[in-house]
Amino acid sequence: MLEKHAVMCGGGTNLRFALDGGVMIKDNHIAVAGSIMAAVARARAGVPTLTKIEVECDRLEQVREALAAKADVIMVDNMALADMREAVKIVGGQIPIEASGGVRLNTVRAVAETGVDFISTGRITQASQAVDIGLDDAA
Repeated sequence: MLEKHAVMCGGGTNLRFALDGGVMIKDNHIAVAGSIMAAVARARAGVPTLTKIEVECDRLEQVREALAAKADVIMVDNMALADMREAVKIVGGQIPIEASGGVRLNTVRAVAETGVDFISTGRITQASQAVDIGLDDAA
């Protein structure tokens, strides 16, 4: 929670505070369900009405299927910049697109320029240094 608070203090926003903050459909879920369409339908049937369902896509055909399945958010994961730009065109502003995977300080501008709505990275918290906070008397 301290890392998430630090992100907010630094001007960032958090994707979620816990794993139950939304549904993330990943490749293993798609494989078990048989398709993105089936995975989204299955998730939608089992979660509260206002819970967002996000589909992780690493190929453009998955972006098309997630859009057709009425996902709430599409995550383009580890896509090349050209593919991200194409995904933005395919979605056409119908739902938000999040870029993730391999985002670094030196690549974030190029990712933003593709037109995605959100950029997520774990580097902000994964690279943070631990601080030794002692409450004992140093005497």
